[in-house]
Amino acid sequence: MSYLDRARELRPRVAAAADQIDRERRIPEPLIDALHDAGFFRLLLPRSFDGGELDPVTFTLVIEEIARGDASTAWVLCQTAGCSMTAAYVPPDVARDIFGDRRAVMAWGPGPGSRAVVADGGYRVTGTWSFASGGRHATWFGGYCPIYEADGAPRRRPDGSHESRTMLFPASRAQMTDVWRVIGLRGTASDSYSVSDLFVPKAYSMARDDASERRQPGALYCFPIVNLFASGFAGVALAIARACLDDFVALARDKTPRGMSRTLRESAAVQGQVGQCEARLRSSRMLLLQSLETIWRDVGSQGVLSLDQRVTIRLAATNAIQNAKEVVDVVYHAAGGTSVFQSQPFERRFRDMHTVTQQLQGRLSHFETVGQHLLGLEPDTTWL
Repeated sequence: MSYLDRARELRPRVAAAADQIDRERRIPEPLIDALHDAGFFRLLLPRSFDGGELDPVTFTLVIEEIARGDASTAWVLCQTAGCSMTAAYVPPDVARDIFGDRRAVMAWGPGPGSRAVVADGGYRVTGTWSFASGGRHATWFGGYCPIYEADGAPRRRPDGSHESRTMLFPASRAQMTDVWRVIGLRGTASDSYSVSDLFVPKAYSMARDDASERRQPGALYCFPIVNLFASGFAGVALAIARACLDDFVALARDKTPRGMSRTLRESAAVQGQVGQCEARLRSSRMLLLQSLETIWRDVGSQGVLSLDQRVTIRLAATNAIQNAKEVVDVVYHAAGGTSVFQSQPFERRFRDMHTVTQQLQGRLSHFETVGQHLLGLEPDTTWL
């Protein structure tokens, strides 16, 4: 059975657990077991380590399908799948140590102020990292750290910039702190984690997306990890919006708003809104999937991902997220008082959607990066 067929089969079970996930801020263990059985934490792991090594289009479709059941679950799968791409950048024996267990899960988040001090055979790592989606189910953590010499001086690259690496260590060595009390995507449990003076062997560190350290030949690993995050999280946003719009269409058939004599669907204003929302969703989804498909084909034949292609992925993903938000907002308001009840499908999706747009992948400033490139300026490539 294909991964997409597995996602379609599992989606009703994910949807049935959505209220519990939101309430308890955790994905329940029976559902975690089912996700492991389906291989959904290994979607982007190299095949040589028993992973799916999915192409970006299929990956996005799988994440989208799960998100139609529950956005938090899909978000966790997208985040941890992206983190598993570390297996392409470390020695094979290290990758097997980390991902040899079929229930292995890698999670990470940003950690300003973290540091790794050079030591014999590795580094002494201290830091706190946040927004670790899926961290409560992780067996390993990654922590991005600037590197310092033993005397405290920053370690420099040949170009003079401060060298940084992602440190990989067992989740059991970290202290987690429950900070994820938020309005949406509650089930991601995106808590913080800390270590203090933890020794990490050099082999258990990597330079993310550095071609000189890449050990896997597959075309997938020509893509920076951030490209897969962007595509997958766009799939989450599109799924939230699609579910909202479909549920609104169902509501509009029967609901007659107070003080009105006709159902919602008989309103010319509502008809126009639904048509515009459908156009937004279809066009945004098409741009994302067709861009990924074209780029995947080109990378497969050329073995390299160009700056123009990276910009295109960023444009398509950000556009999808922002248009999905617009659809959710229109639907939420058009549904009237129905939207505010927890028993209705709109309330949680509204909260989840507005949490998606607050995350790095949904920033409007990404359009500035795209504009810089299109205008012939040198763009900031940090999130490309």
